[in-house]
Amino acid sequence: MRFKKLKLYTNKLESEFDFYSKKLGFKIIERTDNSFIVKAGWTHLEFQKSVTEHKYHYCFLIPWNHLNQALKWFENRVEIIKIENNSAIIKFEFWNAESFYFYDASGNLAEIIVHYDLKNAKNEFNALSILGLCEIGMPTTNIQKVDTQLNAAINSKFWKGDFERFGTNGTIEAKFLLPNYEIKETWFPTSLKIKPQPFETLLENNGNEYHLEFKEGVIKTTVIKL
Repeated sequence: MRFKKLKLYTNKLESEFDFYSKKLGFKIIERTDNSFIVKAGWTHLEFQKSVTEHKYHYCFLIPWNHLNQALKWFENRVEIIKIENNSAIIKFEFWNAESFYFYDASGNLAEIIVHYDLKNAKNEFNALSILGLCEIGMPTTNIQKVDTQLNAAINSKFWKGDFERFGTNGTIEAKFLLPNYEIKETWFPTSLKIKPQPFETLLENNGNEYHLEFKEGVIKTTVIKL
């Protein structure tokens, strides 16, 4: 599964544009008065202007051999969130992955992750080394119910985690994070409160394309191509 497009909403559109275009130097492929689209590998990441503040957690996938290079690259441009013992990198044993975190201009929690099970090594890291968006938060109070809805709507499967506190649906390259926000209240490793936030995505899974909208905790999907 892959996220081809992901639309998020922000009340700090100009600051977000400067963050991605100037501070990080990502390629902007489209800009209007009310939105802009960042090229992030196979994903087009769109920020749409809103009056309301929204706080998301999303994650970029990079080649498995670039974690330390990427950390140095981002440290020169943004403040990296420290975990324990002043370390920036966290290891997820069960996922065979490592990552680090930072905030974007809207206060969203952004993450850079490597999955060592993927054979995607590259020679050098820069802004063009981002492979795509591989995670987006979809908070819920009933993980199993949402997982069942996604299974039926987009033919995706439960990936890792549990049905009580924190689960995931999708694949190693693209997954929905399903925290039960009545139990898990904040996004690791921060105090950022977990709340359902609206987003839209165009995703590809098993040869089909789907449009998915998540709004007020409700999932709506449309099959784009069979």
